[in-house]
Amino acid sequence: MGSDNAFNRREVLGALAAASLVAGNPADAAADERKGDMLYRTFGPTGIRVSAIGLGGSHVGSPADENDGIRIVRTAIDRGITFMDNCWDYHDGKSEVVMGKALRDGYRQKVFLMTKFDGRTKEATARQIDESLQRLQTDHIDLMQFHENIRLEDPDRFFAPGGPLEALEEARKAGKIRFIGFTGHKDPMVHLRMLEMAGERRFHFDSCQMPLNLLDTHFRSFERNVVPKLIEQKIAVLGMKPLAEGEIPRSGLVSAIDCLHYALSLPTNVVITGCETMERLEQALEAARTFRPLTETQLVTLRAKTRQVAMTGKLERFKTSNVFDGTAKNPQWMG
Repeated sequence: MGSDNAFNRREVLGALAAASLVAGNPADAAADERKGDMLYRTFGPTGIRVSAIGLGGSHVGSPADENDGIRIVRTAIDRGITFMDNCWDYHDGKSEVVMGKALRDGYRQKVFLMTKFDGRTKEATARQIDESLQRLQTDHIDLMQFHENIRLEDPDRFFAPGGPLEALEEARKAGKIRFIGFTGHKDPMVHLRMLEMAGERRFHFDSCQMPLNLLDTHFRSFERNVVPKLIEQKIAVLGMKPLAEGEIPRSGLVSAIDCLHYALSLPTNVVITGCETMERLEQALEAARTFRPLTETQLVTLRAKTRQVAMTGKLERFKTSNVFDGTAKNPQWMG
């Protein structure tokens, strides 16, 4: 294994121990809780319970008929999923519009609603927050996240005078948002820089979102490099791309259910997965229903199956190309 992928065994064991606190220790306040077929965990140190499976917002805007997207959202909620993911830019705002319509008729009160923004200035951020509130048809968003923290200068922009943080703090004071987090899919080094700068300024993020899957564990790994820091700092761990955009099950090495079980066995508070069809939603629900924390032996076995194909990064194109970099293709979004 190359030096970029080497890791300290004690650190990994520490992360696994932390996983038991988040996901497997019934004596702990943050232990898994089952209601019906759904699993619930605590959102960081807040005490708020959310579903361990989160519904990905981008895929909600994928169906040509928005009624199909509305059906997916409402079925997910009816079946116990309470964590809703979205973003200001998904499908040019369509994903938020569809979710906003789905959250009518009392559904909004049943969910923990998260969305993201792309602004790199106070003005752009404030505008995007207000537009998201309008599209989502709500007076507040539970979690607002700084989207695509993918460049080493993005943390500098976040904390700069006249930057996004100023707009976020004003929005929180006004009751428009409750919690603040950041996301990114490119390189753990950028996440670590964001955490370092936050620490220097004594600012505490409520959440951090990143790819966590059986490819990531071997290549530019957020699991190995970022997750232990989040546990240490009591920041909610939000995993995304558990199937690596479907590349892992398509490889034939590991099933989709095993991919989801792997991500749920990490110290994740929520595993966000995209469900553009009812079939995909049923897959996510089945993963929650059948989940039991994987043993260390099972984790090692699954990792071994993907190691060789993961090492080149070719199946994690969100790390190695700009295909998924919306802000790179649309710099006007950032302000």
